[in-house]
Amino acid sequence: MTWRLMAAFISVTLLMLLVQDVPLSNYLRTVERDRIVTSLERDAFVLAGRSEEALESATTTDDVALTELARTYRDAGGARVVIVNTAGTAIATSDDDQSSIGSEYASRPEIAGSLGGDIMSGSRYSDTLQLQLLYVTVPVLSGDQVFGAVRLTYPEQVVNDAVNDQLRLLGIVALTTVLLAGVVGYIFSSSVTRRLKLLKDATERLSGGDLTARADETSGAPEVRSLSRSFNDMAERLDTLLQEQRRFAADASHQLRTPLTALRLKLERAGDLMPTDPAGAAVRLAAAEAEADRLGSIVEGLLLLSRTEGQPAPLVHVDLAKMARERVEQWQALAQESFVTLRYDGPATAPASAVATTAEQILDNYVDNALSVSPDNSTIVVRVTVNGPTARSATRADRPGRSHGAAPSETVRLEVLDEGPGLSLEDCSRAFDRFWRARSDTAGSGLGLAIVAQLAKASRATVALTRRDPCGIIASATFSTAPESQATSNAKNR
Repeated sequence: MTWRLMAAFISVTLLMLLVQDVPLSNYLRTVERDRIVTSLERDAFVLAGRSEEALESATTTDDVALTELARTYRDAGGARVVIVNTAGTAIATSDDDQSSIGSEYASRPEIAGSLGGDIMSGSRYSDTLQLQLLYVTVPVLSGDQVFGAVRLTYPEQVVNDAVNDQLRLLGIVALTTVLLAGVVGYIFSSSVTRRLKLLKDATERLSGGDLTARADETSGAPEVRSLSRSFNDMAERLDTLLQEQRRFAADASHQLRTPLTALRLKLERAGDLMPTDPAGAAVRLAAAEAEADRLGSIVEGLLLLSRTEGQPAPLVHVDLAKMARERVEQWQALAQESFVTLRYDGPATAPASAVATTAEQILDNYVDNALSVSPDNSTIVVRVTVNGPTARSATRADRPGRSHGAAPSETVRLEVLDEGPGLSLEDCSRAFDRFWRARSDTAGSGLGLAIVAQLAKASRATVALTRRDPCGIIASATFSTAPESQATSNAKNR
């Protein structure tokens, strides 16, 4: 993987260099050509100025001087010089053999153009020299009169060689850049792949069953650190889920073993009594049916508890006051049968946030527990208070038990107050544990308050049991205030 990343890094660098250097090389070629043409034009005008007097006099002595001038320029700059008169006849050249003196150049387009008063430049192929030439031709002027022309020719290969020299320098820079890119790419890719390999090793350990495997979040590129944090969050969540699964399986196997054993024994005893004591067998079957009902209750509680341990459901707006009044009305008949007074105490409305139906289930569980422990002629109060403990009117003797969850800042509190025997501080703190029961001889599966705690957790609420004097329990659930009610409260405060 390191080599693949490094190769990709070098490939991107090469692509960038090609995109940059190919247009740059063309630009350099054009610039170098324009520079030479401009230089030749300047030199041609200098030679034309010096040739003006000789062309006006048309003497042989002056022609010899022009030849020496042309050779001096050739030796200094490397360009071939041809000076012609108005007829297009060469009177001076930079050639050593001077065989071209007297040659006719009037048919050459650049000579003809300059004799007409124009400055000519360009490139053409020379049949005589068998190479491509770059030329500049200027007229020799005296006022408006043309006395001849000066032509400078330069092998175009010289321009190409100058450009190639610059391109070679550019190539060295590009090669150095590629090598540096390779070194940087190797260092970068090694660092990235090393961190990714460590993350891969942690993933393999986790998939192999090592739930303690974690990735390093403190080093590496920001993207790798972010990926490591996501991996660790996933590992923590997976570890938590597996621990809950194991605890659930252990609790279920432990709690189901006793009723199953009792059910089997009662059925066996009923079978033994069936031939000799049908009435006794019927009693055993009735007891077995009750045990089966208890077993079914435990299974349903376990399933409900398992479902509530999944991903949290979305919160909805709930009017706890309205819900509490409706549930009190539903429980009135059963309360009257138990010779217990059940009443509501609280405001007309109390908006809160909770998962749908969880507040009803929590209240039903609290009222059911309160009815099971309340003596005759006692009173159960379902109370709703807004803004949590600051609005409470509970007695000073109330003693807090263990709270489950994080208490919100703006709250609505739902309470069920009974006058039963109460619980110790230790029992109040353990009451929300799975399968906990105050006494071994009491009915129930021991899952009711555990389910309440789980439902409250899903609703981002807190639950607690507190003692009240002289007797009884306050079972509470504290919910977050609904957003719209918070907005109303803030508006009032302003």
